[in-house]
Amino acid sequence: MNLGARGVDKMRILFLSQLLPYPPDAGAKVRSYYVLRWLAQKHQVTLLSFIRPDDKEENIKHLEQFCESVVTVPLRRSLLRDFRMLAVSTLLNKSFIISRDTVAEMQAAVKAVLENTRFDAVHADQLWMAQYALLTHKLQPSLKVILDEHNACFQIFERLSYREPNRLKRCLWKQEARKIKRYEVDVCQRFDRIVTVTDEDRITLETLTGRGDWLTIPICVDTQAEQVVKVAQAQKNVLILGTMYWPPNVEGVLWFGNEVWPILVEKVKGISLTIVGKNPPQDVRRLEDRYPNVRVTGYVPDLQPLLDNAGVFVVPLLSGGGMRVKIVDAWRWGLPIVSTGIGAEGIAYRDGENILIADNAQALADAISRVFIDSELARRLRENGRRWVEEQYEWSQVYAAWDVIYGT
Repeated sequence: MNLGARGVDKMRILFLSQLLPYPPDAGAKVRSYYVLRWLAQKHQVTLLSFIRPDDKEENIKHLEQFCESVVTVPLRRSLLRDFRMLAVSTLLNKSFIISRDTVAEMQAAVKAVLENTRFDAVHADQLWMAQYALLTHKLQPSLKVILDEHNACFQIFERLSYREPNRLKRCLWKQEARKIKRYEVDVCQRFDRIVTVTDEDRITLETLTGRGDWLTIPICVDTQAEQVVKVAQAQKNVLILGTMYWPPNVEGVLWFGNEVWPILVEKVKGISLTIVGKNPPQDVRRLEDRYPNVRVTGYVPDLQPLLDNAGVFVVPLLSGGGMRVKIVDAWRWGLPIVSTGIGAEGIAYRDGENILIADNAQALADAISRVFIDSELARRLRENGRRWVEEQYEWSQVYAAWDVIYGT
């Protein structure tokens, strides 16, 4: 299918993103960045993105190197606005997450961009931007609209509700899961093409929507951009990496700190833990007070010293959706990985060869201690993981699948 009005050589694509996709320092940004780069190699792409206060001008300039243009809209978050949008979403029985990201300035920016440029297709990156892609379709019905579903989003909130001890929060998660599920099913019926990052999400959403024309394209990375860590410098340090304002990451880190870490401290002499990620909440920071061998760094722009000091990379997730890019990254870095099953969900792996999977506190602690004790196991996990990511998740090879979506 050729979506372009001017042939397959150069299409004009409007790429809508909820996150400025550079630097690629979080899973969603990794996905957006490499898809954007792939499309920009063959087409004329305009990026329209929300930006946060900490997004830097040089990051925008980097994206301008391969985009036709980059248009940004400030996304301002506050507790007052969150409470107001929670009240609105409750009153109207709509998803809080979607309501929170309904911003008049972005709607105006979409209209302004369409007035200045005639596009062939609109690429909505994540469900949060679907409303703006559908707005473009309303303004220009001839536009083809493509949705990149990073997650089966409703499952994230369903899973968060399962283990939430606070009754009010549990109720809110359940309500949000119900509302966003209804929204997600409706929206997915209205796009021309939809891509998921995992087969699990594709099957789930195909079943709910009754559509069977979805395509799975995994999140990929540039395997040549990073060298493997220096094994000689690796210590008995556990590294956990993830955006710390994302609820599944917070849930997993707190479970690890409260239930797994005490077991490990008893099993492995001299062990330490480093938790890295933007905006850690107080509950996570308190782990530093409870254990002298735990460090919570917040956001770190240069990970290399921490990677060189990591003996094992741990993904202790209990909920979430889509695909955990941190595992792909850790393979690329050549780190031994221990993960829960949900942490590795949606990723092709070989348990015992390029990763260790464990799903309760004792088993996770045992697997981590094995990596520290058995140097041959650690070496095998490092080498097999690096080889695996080169074969399975190299963007310059796998992302040719996007040509099927865009008819090139």
